[in-house]
Amino acid sequence: MKKFYAEGALLLTTLIWGATFAIIKTALSDISPMPFITTRFFVALLFLLPFAAKIFKGENFATVKDGIILGLFYFLGFASQTIGLNYTTATKSGFITGTFILFTPVFQYVFEKKLPAKANLLGIVFVVIGLSFLSSKGSSYFDIFNELGSNFNLGDVFTLICAVFFALYLVYLDMISKKHNFMPLVFLQIAVTALGGMIFSVFFFVTDFTVSKFEFSGNVIIAIIYTSLLATIITTILQTKYQKEVTPTKAGIIFSFEPIFAAVVAYFALSERITKFGFIGCIFIFTGLLVTELLDKKKNI
Repeated sequence: MKKFYAEGALLLTTLIWGATFAIIKTALSDISPMPFITTRFFVALLFLLPFAAKIFKGENFATVKDGIILGLFYFLGFASQTIGLNYTTATKSGFITGTFILFTPVFQYVFEKKLPAKANLLGIVFVVIGLSFLSSKGSSYFDIFNELGSNFNLGDVFTLICAVFFALYLVYLDMISKKHNFMPLVFLQIAVTALGGMIFSVFFFVTDFTVSKFEFSGNVIIAIIYTSLLATIITTILQTKYQKEVTPTKAGIIFSFEPIFAAVVAYFALSERITKFGFIGCIFIFTGLLVTELLDKKKNI
Protein backbone atom coordinates (compact mmCIF):
# COMPACT_ATOMS: atom_id res chain seq x y z
CA MET A 1 0.00 0.00 0.00
CA LYS A 2 2.89 2.35 0.75
CA LYS A 3 4.25 1.86 -2.76
CA PHE A 4 0.76 2.33 -4.22
CA TYR A 5 0.30 5.65 -2.42
CA ALA A 6 3.76 6.80 -3.55
CA GLU A 7 3.03 6.04 -7.20
CA GLY A 8 -0.36 7.73 -6.88
CA ALA A 9 1.29 10.84 -5.38
CA LEU A 10 3.76 11.06 -8.27
CA LEU A 11 0.98 10.58 -10.80
CA LEU A 12 -0.97 13.41 -9.13
CA THR A 13 2.17 15.57 -9.29
CA THR A 14 2.49 14.85 -13.00
CA LEU A 15 -1.18 15.69 -13.59
CA ILE A 16 -0.80 19.02 -11.77
CA TRP A 17 2.27 19.86 -13.87
CA GLY A 18 0.48 18.88 -17.08
CA ALA A 19 -2.42 21.25 -16.42
CA THR A 20 -0.13 24.26 -15.94
CA PHE A 21 0.56 24.63 -19.67
CA ALA A 22 -3.05 25.42 -20.61
CA ILE A 23 -3.64 27.50 -17.46
CA ILE A 24 -0.55 29.67 -18.00
CA LYS A 25 -1.25 29.95 -21.74
CA THR A 26 -4.69 31.42 -20.93
CA ALA A 27 -3.24 33.87 -18.39
CA LEU A 28 -0.58 35.17 -20.79
CA SER A 29 -3.22 37.06 -22.74
CA ASP A 30 -3.43 39.44 -19.76
CA ILE A 31 0.04 39.31 -18.23
CA SER A 32 3.59 39.20 -19.61
CA PRO A 33 5.77 36.15 -18.86
CA MET A 34 8.21 37.83 -16.45
CA PRO A 35 5.58 39.58 -14.27
CA PHE A 36 3.71 36.27 -14.13
CA ILE A 37 6.80 34.35 -12.98
CA THR A 38 7.58 37.07 -10.43
CA THR A 39 4.08 36.99 -8.96
CA ARG A 40 3.82 33.19 -9.01
CA PHE A 41 7.03 32.61 -7.10
CA PHE A 42 6.66 35.56 -4.73
CA VAL A 43 3.28 34.18 -3.64
CA ALA A 44 4.88 30.77 -3.07
CA LEU A 45 7.75 32.45 -1.19
CA LEU A 46 5.32 34.29 1.10
CA PHE A 47 3.89 30.94 2.22
CA LEU A 48 7.39 29.67 3.07
CA LEU A 49 8.71 32.84 4.75
CA PRO A 50 7.22 32.06 8.21
CA PHE A 51 9.31 28.87 8.26
CA ALA A 52 12.54 30.47 6.96
CA ALA A 53 14.30 30.60 10.35
CA LYS A 54 13.59 26.94 10.98
CA ILE A 55 14.52 25.95 7.43
CA PHE A 56 17.96 27.60 7.56
CA LYS A 57 18.80 26.74 11.16
CA GLY A 58 22.29 25.27 11.28
CA GLU A 59 22.92 25.71 7.53
CA ASN A 60 26.19 27.13 6.14
CA PHE A 61 27.42 29.22 3.22
CA ALA A 62 27.90 26.16 0.99
CA THR A 63 24.18 25.42 1.19
CA VAL A 64 23.30 28.99 0.23
CA LYS A 65 25.79 28.98 -2.67
CA ASP A 66 24.56 25.68 -4.11
CA GLY A 67 20.93 26.72 -3.59
CA ILE A 68 21.46 29.96 -5.52
CA ILE A 69 23.13 28.15 -8.44
CA LEU A 70 20.31 25.61 -8.47
CA GLY A 71 17.82 28.48 -8.36
CA LEU A 72 19.41 30.09 -11.43
CA PHE A 73 18.84 26.93 -13.48
CA TYR A 74 15.32 26.72 -12.07
CA PHE A 75 14.56 30.34 -12.99
CA LEU A 76 16.03 30.12 -16.49
CA GLY A 77 14.01 26.98 -17.13
CA PHE A 78 10.72 28.53 -16.07
CA ALA A 79 11.50 31.87 -17.74
CA SER A 80 12.25 30.34 -21.15
CA GLN A 81 9.27 27.99 -20.86
CA THR A 82 6.83 30.78 -20.03
CA ILE A 83 8.19 33.07 -22.76
CA GLY A 84 7.88 30.17 -25.18
CA LEU A 85 4.22 29.66 -24.25
CA ASN A 86 3.58 33.17 -25.56
CA TYR A 87 4.41 31.99 -29.08
CA THR A 88 3.56 28.28 -29.21
CA THR A 89 0.69 26.04 -28.17
CA ALA A 90 0.31 24.45 -24.75
CA THR A 91 0.40 21.02 -26.40
CA LYS A 92 3.71 21.59 -28.17
CA SER A 93 5.16 23.22 -25.07
CA GLY A 94 4.31 20.16 -22.99
CA PHE A 95 5.94 17.70 -25.36
CA ILE A 96 9.05 19.81 -26.03
CA THR A 97 9.53 20.44 -22.29
CA GLY A 98 9.41 16.68 -21.77
CA THR A 99 12.59 16.29 -23.81
CA PHE A 100 14.61 17.36 -20.75
CA ILE A 101 14.74 13.64 -19.94
CA LEU A 102 16.89 13.15 -23.05
CA PHE A 103 19.28 16.06 -22.34
CA THR A 104 19.88 14.89 -18.77
CA PRO A 105 22.24 11.97 -19.58
CA VAL A 106 24.30 14.26 -21.83
CA PHE A 107 24.94 16.67 -18.96
CA GLN A 108 25.51 13.76 -16.58
CA TYR A 109 28.40 12.72 -18.81
CA VAL A 110 29.79 16.28 -19.01
CA PHE A 111 29.61 17.07 -15.28
CA GLU A 112 29.51 13.68 -13.53
CA LYS A 113 31.40 11.57 -16.09
CA LYS A 114 28.48 9.13 -16.32
CA LEU A 115 28.30 7.68 -19.82
CA PRO A 116 24.82 7.73 -21.36
CA ALA A 117 23.33 4.29 -21.99
CA LYS A 118 22.44 3.08 -25.48
CA ALA A 119 18.80 3.55 -24.52
CA ASN A 120 19.46 7.27 -24.00
CA LEU A 121 20.99 7.61 -27.46
CA LEU A 122 18.12 5.68 -29.07
CA GLY A 123 15.64 7.85 -27.17
CA ILE A 124 17.33 11.00 -28.47
CA VAL A 125 16.90 9.76 -32.05
CA PHE A 126 13.17 9.19 -31.46
CA VAL A 127 12.78 12.63 -29.90
CA VAL A 128 14.61 14.45 -32.71
CA ILE A 129 12.35 12.75 -35.26
CA GLY A 130 9.33 13.54 -33.11
CA LEU A 131 10.24 17.22 -32.83
CA SER A 132 10.54 17.41 -36.61
CA PHE A 133 7.03 16.02 -37.03
CA LEU A 134 5.57 18.05 -34.14
CA SER A 135 6.87 21.29 -35.65
CA SER A 136 5.50 20.58 -39.13
CA LYS A 137 2.39 22.07 -40.74
CA GLY A 138 1.11 18.65 -41.63
CA SER A 139 -0.79 19.57 -44.78
CA SER A 140 0.13 16.57 -46.91
CA TYR A 141 1.83 13.21 -46.43
CA PHE A 142 3.00 13.37 -50.05
CA ASP A 143 5.06 16.50 -49.34
CA ILE A 144 6.42 15.21 -46.05
CA PHE A 145 10.07 16.29 -46.39
CA ASN A 146 9.13 19.85 -47.34
CA GLU A 147 6.75 20.05 -44.38
CA LEU A 148 9.03 18.69 -41.63
CA GLY A 149 10.21 21.43 -39.28
CA SER A 150 8.33 24.11 -41.23
CA ASN A 151 6.30 25.18 -38.20
CA PHE A 152 9.13 25.30 -35.66
CA ASN A 153 8.60 28.80 -34.27
CA LEU A 154 10.21 31.14 -31.75
CA GLY A 155 8.14 29.69 -28.92
CA ASP A 156 9.40 26.19 -29.72
CA VAL A 157 12.99 27.47 -29.62
CA PHE A 158 12.48 28.99 -26.17
CA THR A 159 10.79 25.81 -24.96
CA LEU A 160 13.66 23.68 -26.19
CA ILE A 161 16.04 26.00 -24.32
CA CYS A 162 13.83 25.49 -21.27
CA ALA A 163 14.29 21.70 -21.57
CA VAL A 164 18.08 22.20 -21.60
CA PHE A 165 17.98 24.29 -18.41
CA PHE A 166 15.69 21.81 -16.66
CA ALA A 167 18.14 19.03 -17.58
CA LEU A 168 21.00 21.08 -16.12
CA TYR A 169 18.85 21.65 -13.05
CA LEU A 170 18.28 17.91 -12.52
CA VAL A 171 21.96 17.05 -12.94
CA TYR A 172 23.12 19.78 -10.57
CA LEU A 173 20.45 18.73 -8.06
CA ASP A 174 21.80 15.18 -8.26
CA MET A 175 25.30 16.50 -7.58
CA ILE A 176 24.43 18.55 -4.49
CA SER A 177 21.32 16.94 -2.98
CA LYS A 178 23.32 14.50 -0.86
CA LYS A 179 25.33 17.36 0.67
CA HIS A 180 22.47 19.51 1.99
CA ASN A 181 19.04 19.38 3.52
CA PHE A 182 16.32 19.62 0.91
CA MET A 183 14.15 22.43 2.30
CA PRO A 184 16.80 25.18 2.18
CA LEU A 185 17.35 24.30 -1.49
CA VAL A 186 13.60 24.50 -2.15
CA PHE A 187 13.36 27.89 -0.44
CA LEU A 188 16.34 29.30 -2.35
CA GLN A 189 15.05 28.03 -5.71
CA ILE A 190 11.74 29.80 -5.22
CA ALA A 191 13.42 32.97 -3.89
CA VAL A 192 15.94 33.19 -6.76
CA THR A 193 13.21 32.59 -9.34
CA ALA A 194 11.00 35.30 -7.85
CA LEU A 195 13.92 37.76 -7.73
CA GLY A 196 15.04 36.84 -11.26
CA GLY A 197 11.54 37.40 -12.59
CA MET A 198 11.40 40.83 -10.95
CA ILE A 199 14.80 41.89 -12.35
CA PHE A 200 13.93 40.74 -15.87
CA SER A 201 10.50 42.41 -15.65
CA VAL A 202 12.16 45.76 -14.91
CA PHE A 203 14.80 45.21 -17.61
CA PHE A 204 12.22 44.34 -20.27
CA PHE A 205 10.08 47.32 -19.29
CA VAL A 206 12.97 49.81 -19.35
CA THR A 207 14.43 48.53 -22.64
CA ASP A 208 11.00 48.04 -24.21
CA PHE A 209 12.18 44.54 -25.14
CA THR A 210 8.64 43.22 -25.08
CA VAL A 211 5.16 44.53 -24.49
CA SER A 212 4.66 44.71 -20.74
CA LYS A 213 1.17 43.92 -19.54
CA PHE A 214 -0.15 43.17 -16.10
CA GLU A 215 -3.89 42.90 -15.60
CA PHE A 216 -5.38 41.11 -12.61
CA SER A 217 -8.02 39.31 -14.63
CA GLY A 218 -9.81 36.19 -13.46
CA ASN A 219 -7.54 34.01 -15.62
CA VAL A 220 -4.41 35.57 -14.12
CA ILE A 221 -5.62 35.15 -10.54
CA ILE A 222 -6.56 31.51 -11.14
CA ALA A 223 -3.20 30.83 -12.81
CA ILE A 224 -1.21 32.44 -9.99
CA ILE A 225 -3.10 30.57 -7.27
CA TYR A 226 -2.86 27.25 -9.13
CA THR A 227 0.81 27.51 -10.07
CA SER A 228 2.13 29.00 -6.81
CA LEU A 229 0.27 26.72 -4.39
CA LEU A 230 -0.31 23.52 -6.34
CA ALA A 231 2.34 23.47 -9.08
CA THR A 232 5.14 24.89 -6.91
CA ILE A 233 4.64 24.13 -3.20
CA ILE A 234 2.37 21.04 -3.22
CA THR A 235 4.17 19.24 -6.05
CA THR A 236 7.54 19.83 -4.37
CA ILE A 237 6.25 18.33 -1.13
CA LEU A 238 4.71 15.32 -2.90
CA GLN A 239 7.79 14.66 -5.01
CA THR A 240 10.17 15.03 -2.06
CA LYS A 241 8.13 12.83 0.25
CA TYR A 242 7.19 10.00 -2.10
CA GLN A 243 9.77 9.70 -4.90
CA LYS A 244 12.16 7.84 -2.61
CA GLU A 245 9.55 5.06 -2.35
CA VAL A 246 9.55 4.49 -6.13
CA THR A 247 12.40 3.20 -8.32
CA PRO A 248 14.02 5.81 -10.62
CA THR A 249 12.79 3.95 -13.71
CA LYS A 250 9.16 3.88 -12.59
CA ALA A 251 9.27 7.52 -11.47
CA GLY A 252 10.66 8.51 -14.87
CA ILE A 253 7.86 6.64 -16.64
CA ILE A 254 5.23 8.36 -14.50
CA PHE A 255 6.73 11.81 -15.20
CA SER A 256 6.79 10.98 -18.91
CA PHE A 257 3.00 11.27 -18.91
CA GLU A 258 3.20 15.03 -18.29
CA PRO A 259 3.04 16.01 -22.01
CA ILE A 260 0.08 13.65 -22.49
CA PHE A 261 -1.80 15.37 -19.67
CA ALA A 262 -0.79 18.76 -21.10
CA ALA A 263 -2.23 17.83 -24.51
CA VAL A 264 -5.50 16.51 -23.03
CA VAL A 265 -6.06 19.61 -20.87
CA ALA A 266 -5.18 21.91 -23.80
CA TYR A 267 -7.69 20.06 -26.00
CA PHE A 268 -10.59 20.59 -23.57
CA ALA A 269 -9.59 23.98 -22.13
CA LEU A 270 -8.20 25.71 -25.22
CA SER A 271 -9.67 23.60 -28.04
CA GLU A 272 -6.14 23.04 -29.34
CA ARG A 273 -5.89 20.59 -32.20
CA ILE A 274 -2.79 18.67 -33.19
CA THR A 275 -2.00 18.33 -36.90
CA LYS A 276 -1.61 14.84 -38.34
CA PHE A 277 2.16 15.29 -38.45
CA GLY A 278 2.04 16.71 -34.93
CA PHE A 279 0.24 13.62 -33.68
CA ILE A 280 2.93 11.41 -35.21
CA GLY A 281 5.55 13.63 -33.57
CA CYS A 282 3.91 13.23 -30.15
CA ILE A 283 4.01 9.45 -30.55
CA PHE A 284 7.72 9.55 -31.49
CA ILE A 285 8.58 11.83 -28.54
CA PHE A 286 6.61 9.77 -26.03
CA THR A 287 8.20 6.58 -27.40
CA GLY A 288 11.62 8.16 -27.00
CA LEU A 289 10.90 9.01 -23.37
CA LEU A 290 9.69 5.49 -22.62
CA VAL A 291 12.63 3.89 -24.45
CA THR A 292 15.02 5.94 -22.35
CA GLU A 293 13.36 4.89 -19.10
CA LEU A 294 12.49 1.25 -19.85
CA LEU A 295 15.67 0.12 -21.63
CA ASP A 296 18.25 1.93 -19.50
CA LYS A 297 20.05 -1.02 -17.89
CA LYS A 298 22.08 1.27 -15.63
CA LYS A 299 19.02 2.18 -13.56
CA ASN A 300 17.54 0.23 -10.70
CA ILE A 301 14.48 -1.36 -12.22
